[in-house]
Amino acid sequence: MLRIGIVAGEASGDQLGADLIAALRRRFPTLIFEGMAGPRMRELGCRALATTDELSVMGIVEVAKHYRRLRALRERLISHFLASPPDLFIGIDVPDFVLHIEARLKAARILTAHYVCPQVWAWREGRVAIIRRATDLVLALFPFEVPFLQARNVNATYVGHPLADRLPLIVDRITARVALGLDSKGIYVALLPGSRRQEYVHHQDLFLQTARVLRQTLPHVKFLYGAVNAQAGARVRQALVRAADGLPIEIVTGRSIEMLSAADTALCASGTVTLEAALTKTPTVVTYRMAALSFAVLRRLVKTRWVALPNLLTNRPLMPELLQEAATAPALAAALHAWLTDAAACDACRTACLELHHLLRNNAAEAAAAALADLVRARSSRNAAYNH
Repeated sequence: MLRIGIVAGEASGDQLGADLIAALRRRFPTLIFEGMAGPRMRELGCRALATTDELSVMGIVEVAKHYRRLRALRERLISHFLASPPDLFIGIDVPDFVLHIEARLKAARILTAHYVCPQVWAWREGRVAIIRRATDLVLALFPFEVPFLQARNVNATYVGHPLADRLPLIVDRITARVALGLDSKGIYVALLPGSRRQEYVHHQDLFLQTARVLRQTLPHVKFLYGAVNAQAGARVRQALVRAADGLPIEIVTGRSIEMLSAADTALCASGTVTLEAALTKTPTVVTYRMAALSFAVLRRLVKTRWVALPNLLTNRPLMPELLQEAATAPALAAALHAWLTDAAACDACRTACLELHHLLRNNAAEAAAAALADLVRARSSRNAAYNH
């Protein structure tokens, strides 16, 4: 009976892990899974040696503050899997935590795979050496990642993006508006300032001011403001009360895909939400602001021409990007105005987004399960040949 070690971090990794467990079980019903698991993975029978909540500080609270605890957690997982070696170990995302585990296990001749390629093609390319040392296979969500890794002697295969599998190819905007209680004939702009606290705090006033500037030329436009949680929503409400200018804005908590599906256009902070915008076929303006020193450092580290995933995937400015000094309320409002007044440009954008959706829709969980099954069979065949 095959045993699979698996470690996922945060909610997104839990979803990826659950989908992968289900797909692998369809091929091998008696598989045993154990590792760091979220609620979805546990529901599918994964034995939890630790929970994804234990990594929730990463990206939110300074990691150094929790270094000892995280290191102890990592060492505990390594010790378990070295003492009781699985037939395959799968690390899902969170590379700064998981790659170290994979490297230690691979050094002990345990088969390892990493699901979700770290963004080494954008920055910190030096991590490729770590990936090569730590993994027998990388499961890549984007097609361009495979030749990048293979050129650097990392075994990789393209499996597609799970979000492209879940979202419909054709978006029903009327149904989305009904679900959010919106006017089916209104003109709506979605404002999505980011999910991390420093993002939505940094962008809030800029996004609200952009809405006010846009209303000066298009007074009939209404707005949907995406709040990642109740605290973020309360901040926006307080800002609107202080302004007392009657800005027509609906605050929506935790429903970014529905917002994008309902909107005519969107203003988004750079991040995964830009991919959601492309997959919902929503013409979008991408922006980002951060502390000047942080931006200066990142500008020297990041090697890609664009920051938004749809632009990287299509290798062209499908969505206009206005970053840092260029991200002013008048400039952002002008870019949104251009989308709202150019039907031909919107149609061309939606067509390109549909082509991108087809490219990324590859039944990712099943493709990943097939690749992992091949990896295990290849190892078994080599072991059998060696033993003979």
